[in-house]
Amino acid sequence: MASLLYVLGLGMLAFSTFLSSGGHHQCTTTAGGQACAPSTLQVAFFYASLYIVAVAQGGHKPCVQAFGADQFDQSDPKESVSRSSFFNWWYFGMCAGTAVTLVLLSYVQDNIGWGLGFGIPCAVMAAALAVFLLGTRTYRYYVTNAKGGLFARAAEAFAEWRSRRKAGPLEQASQERDRAAAEAPRFSAGVDEEDQAVVSNAGFVKEAKAILRLFPIWATCLIYAVAFAQSSTFFTKQAATLDRRIGDHFKVPPAALQSFISITIVVFIPIYDRVIVPVSRRYSGKPSGITMLQRIGAGMFLSLLSMVIAALVETRRLRVARDTGLVDKPNVPLPMSLWWMVPQYVLFGAADVFTMVGLQEFFYDQVPDKLRSLGLALYLSIFGVGSFISSALVSVIDRATTARGQSWFSNNLNRGHVDYFYWLLAALSALELLAYVFFAVIYKYKNKGAVHASVAG
Repeated sequence: MASLLYVLGLGMLAFSTFLSSGGHHQCTTTAGGQACAPSTLQVAFFYASLYIVAVAQGGHKPCVQAFGADQFDQSDPKESVSRSSFFNWWYFGMCAGTAVTLVLLSYVQDNIGWGLGFGIPCAVMAAALAVFLLGTRTYRYYVTNAKGGLFARAAEAFAEWRSRRKAGPLEQASQERDRAAAEAPRFSAGVDEEDQAVVSNAGFVKEAKAILRLFPIWATCLIYAVAFAQSSTFFTKQAATLDRRIGDHFKVPPAALQSFISITIVVFIPIYDRVIVPVSRRYSGKPSGITMLQRIGAGMFLSLLSMVIAALVETRRLRVARDTGLVDKPNVPLPMSLWWMVPQYVLFGAADVFTMVGLQEFFYDQVPDKLRSLGLALYLSIFGVGSFISSALVSVIDRATTARGQSWFSNNLNRGHVDYFYWLLAALSALELLAYVFFAVIYKYKNKGAVHASVAG
């Protein structure tokens, strides 16, 4: 269903470009020709398309990834190791596609048209859905004993909690004995403890506790998501001010520099999966080489370094603008090569290999087995909430610094101080890393993880 919604949203985006091309009002003449503002209906159609794509992504990403990981039997030592590799290669495929998209589609959109630029992803998504459906008979499916969905069990648990609050202590004890006696015959020796817990309302409480204990890790990863958001916003604005020429005729689009993140991931994931993991596995005895939380922490440290380097590069860019007298000429490229920005993109890519993949595996593995899609949705929510925090932080700083005379985020970046913002994010990342290390040290993995580690070792 989410895939169909995805195809629909992308198709509507492509169609919206044809709608907006026929405007006949509020037209102005520019250097590039005549530009006409779209109608209110056209704008509403465009935003409706974007929201459909966003909703489709929310349902598609966590469910497809959880379904893919479910194809491996976690009770089998060899398949347990393969499942850990699955998350690496899943992200490899995602980023390989992103790299092609940033390089190819940015060129198509700039030089051919936005209709084709949106139409290509729509066609590719439709083809991917067709391939997925062709394999329906070969997939593994897991049947659970859970009665009703998550929200239904939540409602039942809440209703029981209210009835128990109204009852006296003696009546509560009687209800507990009656419920235990009624539920005892339902369980057989072939059902594990987690399946038994889910059948009863007490199982929902257990699930809720299992989710809540992940909250400290979730919360201490939010600043990482804030830093992650800069790679597609301020990094791109910085790149637009630099000399982006390669040769005499080719000029790199600013957004295409983001492909260095994807290229780094595509290059580094095979090295990580085939070299680093086997070597570290010999010393640690763990299927994944290092623990999931260690992997996440390593990526957060690389993200911190990326913010420091971004601040240093921006400081140099501002100095070049002052030294060449181009501070008040934002449309004139600075005599500073785009290659200065590559290290911060590369570090972000390396950080993603550790943190992004680690978070995916962590939130899949550490939630109750029947809530794995919810676990991956929690992982995705880190970046959704992080983007909101980033926007709020930028808005607050913009108002505060504008009131004092000059915004850090001036439309003329040569007059701004994005470097101060990067230093702030680096400081927040350092504090976040300290808090993360504290919670990671005291965190206790699910028992089955320890069992798998000992079996594989």
